[in-house]
Amino acid sequence: MRLLYNDGPVQAPRSRPKIGFVLSGGGSRGAYEAGIIHYLRTDLAKRMGRQPPIDIVTGTSVGAINAAFLAATAADPVSQAEQIVSAWRALRIEELISLKGRDVLRAGRMMLGGDPPPPAPGSFRYGGLLDTQGLERFVLRVIPWRGIDRSLRERHLSAISVSATHVGTGHTVVFLSSSDPMPREWSRDPFVRHRAARIGPRHVLASAAIPMLFPAVKIGDEFFTDGGLRQNTPMSPAIRLGADRMLLVSLRHVKPQPKIIEKERTEAYPKPLFLAGKALNALLLDHTEYDLARMQRINLILEAGHASFGDRFEAMMNQELVKLRGAPLRRIQAVHIRPSEDIGAIAAAFVRSGRMKVDGMIARRLISRLAAGEAAHESDLLSYLLFDGDFASELIELGRRDARAKEDDLAALFDVEDGKGAAENAPAEVGVSAAKDRL
Repeated sequence: MRLLYNDGPVQAPRSRPKIGFVLSGGGSRGAYEAGIIHYLRTDLAKRMGRQPPIDIVTGTSVGAINAAFLAATAADPVSQAEQIVSAWRALRIEELISLKGRDVLRAGRMMLGGDPPPPAPGSFRYGGLLDTQGLERFVLRVIPWRGIDRSLRERHLSAISVSATHVGTGHTVVFLSSSDPMPREWSRDPFVRHRAARIGPRHVLASAAIPMLFPAVKIGDEFFTDGGLRQNTPMSPAIRLGADRMLLVSLRHVKPQPKIIEKERTEAYPKPLFLAGKALNALLLDHTEYDLARMQRINLILEAGHASFGDRFEAMMNQELVKLRGAPLRRIQAVHIRPSEDIGAIAAAFVRSGRMKVDGMIARRLISRLAAGEAAHESDLLSYLLFDGDFASELIELGRRDARAKEDDLAALFDVEDGKGAAENAPAEVGVSAAKDRL
């Protein structure tokens, strides 16, 4: 996409455009994002002769995990690529999600209406059909959390946000850490709030808590679950944090399926696990195409206004818009990458190949039953839960291929120099920066 527009805070002139990296949610599908990150830091960096700059990272669900890793390792982009793909390739589903007999019985009781076990004293998780303590240990171990503060303090990064859903109200809460003062007025959407925070493990685990499957996570006195329920591709936070250009990554394939897949979907429709996978797709709905179309419509309006009324059109209109809605319209250049292949179909083929790294008999049988409960060539539910290193390797390579197909667009997006493309808007009022206590 070229020179799109969206609303955002008025920014003071700066030396170059800020670039935002927007990462979506989708459980184990997040390995696809790792492939794109690897491509940026290796092949694209080699073509450009330098590392592509990333100033703002925003993530939801598994995108929040990848975003936190990017923020924590921003000071060393060269090793960042190998670190993230190595972490994904080392995954074993049994190490992240407990699939023992007692776990199956517990999930069965809850599905029949039983209450989840009461949380242990001091625990920050509650509910969920699956025991994800292994995933929590993985997130704590792999991400060097102190690096986020260091990256912000040393200006390797301008800001990071992760989005979560408040269990009590259903509202989206955007948790923010920024090296710059943040806009005082964030959004007039009554269902979206923002909170300054030092992004830590709980924020990321809350954002990644797949609804119904993973336990909700307690932050302060409140419980949160997957941010993808209302904001699966967090474009708006990147814009409001000052991004002039954005790389958007989605995890949903949208091209028409072969007729055999459509036929299998019809035949599999009554199966509960098939419906569960489709319900999860619906819950984590990807609004990216709609948001990009909206940006382009605004683009055309502003271009028409500029052609009709001259160079001062945007400045005069935005002066009034800031009074009316608290934010102007401004130019955003965006590149969108989404899977060129159906990840659900890749998951089904992977399970049929027998290459899963699963030792336990119960776990192996459970995963096989999950696969059998969906369409023969499509396993949507399993594709969210298949935290397997070999499956991750396939998605990493798919991400690299899809990024390579957009190489010219990516090179243009990251082609920024000091003094090139500086924002033309007037300074904005700003509020408090990130809170000093890690939640």
